[in-house]
Amino acid sequence: MYCDEMRPNENKVYVSVIAHHRLDGEIVPLRFKAEDGPAQHIVRVLEWCPSHSLKAGGQGMRYTCVLDNGNTIYLFHDRKLWFHEK
Repeated sequence: MYCDEMRPNENKVYVSVIAHHRLDGEIVPLRFKAEDGPAQHIVRVLEWCPSHSLKAGGQGMRYTCVLDNGNTIYLFHDRKLWFHEK
């Protein structure tokens, strides 16, 4: 997976996302996968809001996600790319 907008950044992990696009226009991520890792299932999205990543740079929509292993992460949707912080 590579896109012209993907800039190398040691704090970003770009991911492929499967998401539900609701009728009201909201996007709700369901699972994601990094190139070199297993698929991660999102059990619950606690909140989403416009925000920026202090650690990795970039801005867009930030999703607070609970994974099936119990961990909570921030998943970012920046323009047309998805990433999470390392």
